[in-house]
Amino acid sequence: MAHHRPKPDDRSDNVEKLQYMVQNTIENIEKAEETMQFASPEEREKIAEKNKRREEAIAAMRAEIKDEAAARENGYR
Repeated sequence: MAHHRPKPDDRSDNVEKLQYMVQNTIENIEKAEETMQFASPEEREKIAEKNKRREEAIAAMRAEIKDEAAARENGYR
């Protein structure tokens, strides 16, 4: 039976990946807001709730970006 070694932790591009995810989420919020004008009241409520969750996710990703950037500056110690 072969022994598999876990891949080493490569955090070198985490900041960039997170920044991409933030930008993508912002674009999703904007697209959702554009569709709200054509939505029923129930759909508007669902879109608003989803966008609120997206905003919370963005805040969490931005906090993680700060952590990753600090770790990068400190040599990932």
